[in-house]
Amino acid sequence: MAQVIVVGGGLAGLSAAHTLLERGANVLLLDKQPFMGGNSTKATSGINGAGTQSQQEQGIPDNAKLFFEDTKRSARELARDDLIRVLTGRSGDAVNWLQDKFGLDLSQVARLGGHSQPRTHRGSAQFPGMVMTYAQMERLEDLAVSNPERVSIKKKARVVKLLKDEQGSVIGVNYTHSGKTETAYGPVILATGGYAADFTENSLLKKYRPEYYNLPTTNGDHCTGPSSPHWFGRPNDPEAKVKFLAAEALRGVGGLLLDNQGQRFVDELQHRDYVTGKMWENGKFPIRLVLNGDASKQIEWHCKHYVGRGLMKRFESGEALAKEMGLKPEVLKKTFDVYNAGVNAKKDPFGKKFFSGPDWTMNDYFNVALMTPVLHYTMGGLEIDDEARVVGKDGKPIPGLFAAGEVAGGVHGANRLGGSSLLGCVVFGRVSGDSAASYLLQRIGPLAEKAAGRLGAVAGHLGAEPSKPAAAASSQAPAAPAPAAGGAKSFTAEEVANHNKKDDVWVIIDGQVLDVTSFLADHPGGEKAILLYAGRDATEEFNMLHDPKVIPRYAPDCVIGTVKK
Repeated sequence: MAQVIVVGGGLAGLSAAHTLLERGANVLLLDKQPFMGGNSTKATSGINGAGTQSQQEQGIPDNAKLFFEDTKRSARELARDDLIRVLTGRSGDAVNWLQDKFGLDLSQVARLGGHSQPRTHRGSAQFPGMVMTYAQMERLEDLAVSNPERVSIKKKARVVKLLKDEQGSVIGVNYTHSGKTETAYGPVILATGGYAADFTENSLLKKYRPEYYNLPTTNGDHCTGPSSPHWFGRPNDPEAKVKFLAAEALRGVGGLLLDNQGQRFVDELQHRDYVTGKMWENGKFPIRLVLNGDASKQIEWHCKHYVGRGLMKRFESGEALAKEMGLKPEVLKKTFDVYNAGVNAKKDPFGKKFFSGPDWTMNDYFNVALMTPVLHYTMGGLEIDDEARVVGKDGKPIPGLFAAGEVAGGVHGANRLGGSSLLGCVVFGRVSGDSAASYLLQRIGPLAEKAAGRLGAVAGHLGAEPSKPAAAASSQAPAAPAPAAGGAKSFTAEEVANHNKKDDVWVIIDGQVLDVTSFLADHPGGEKAILLYAGRDATEEFNMLHDPKVIPRYAPDCVIGTVKK
């Protein structure tokens, strides 16, 4: 069968690719990065879903209608009801699909800002975005090896032109790869992400939202496109243009936002654009996100990760926190007492309606981070309809062209609810895959019927295979190369510590020494994530974020030896 071309290897593109395989289509995936994943791997709070298996098991009375109303309220004047209905109506199926097809743990359900019900799903370990993206990415890569006639993946491939026929239908692309310009034919799904890291003088950001142009961003350098309240500030690098994203779940589990006088100034569970506005209005920076012991336990893995990166700091008492803030302990105690009184009376002075955990006391431990508004995402560039077809200037769908993810406008309106970013990618990735596969079959004409039986059998084998846990699915990945006996190189920790510069970076992971100098520019999380551990043992941090197979799969050549015992 003819192929569909998917441009972009983030969660939207990967979801589209797997859906195409389920529908019996062949897939050519083109990604401009050396590693797929995009910003999807950075998503830390979870994925929204209404009426999911996990919600039903926990007795959460949620449904698509409630989710629609919450999303419409958040989207405000820029709402597209038809797209919101698709997003919310297919949300439960999207979460169940991830659990059933890829064996993912999405059993923990939380309530984030702007949601009337707990509906943001995540598992007990690792960042949800990374888990979802890697599971799909590795499955697709395995299929590209075992069934290359059905799946082809080309990385470091940049699409430079859409090809059209005389009727204006998109029939393929020109792309550059390995120094050559190549041509591929087929319907096209664009899943190329946003532009929130484009700080050039002619960027869309500067043209359309110049008031946000000077803000830092959480996006990777590859995102060349509103404002979110969630950034972790590094005390030793406050002016950095690229910031680390703080999970909305930190507010969702009960974190409080305090200004430099130790005072609350906002309902922490309001929409992110509302919270951002209150930050600017208050103006008493630095603003801190404070989690007490109970909130920290609910999201322990995140806190451990952020503390390890120097993005959060743990304090063993309220007195210690007050000292850090330059306040008298009684000032912080009064803030806690006023908050507790509002919780108990169910009458918060800032209108907060949902609370969790016991009373806040000074005799507790706290995880704390500095916060500031950032550019977290852009929404749009292409208009789509409810079948993920790209709409032209004449208001009609462009035949053969589809879009999903952050590049598509109108899905989230003026403000995206926390937990709906990954959802938008999965839902509209699947919608675009369905639509492109149907379009392809229609274009094939009379041959479609003859091929239907064979295609169905192939789809059942490749795309709709029984679910199996992600770890089990990749159990055949090659083991990390061990240094050869006799010629094995080993290094002391002191020797590794000497390689701690940007042009000479070694790290230790699980007793192996890796030279990651040449890998810096290719690392999906950015070079800073590696440089933080230059010359050090990064085992704990690495294993918190990655499966053990990541090194043998993506960086086997980086292993240069072992650590001397």
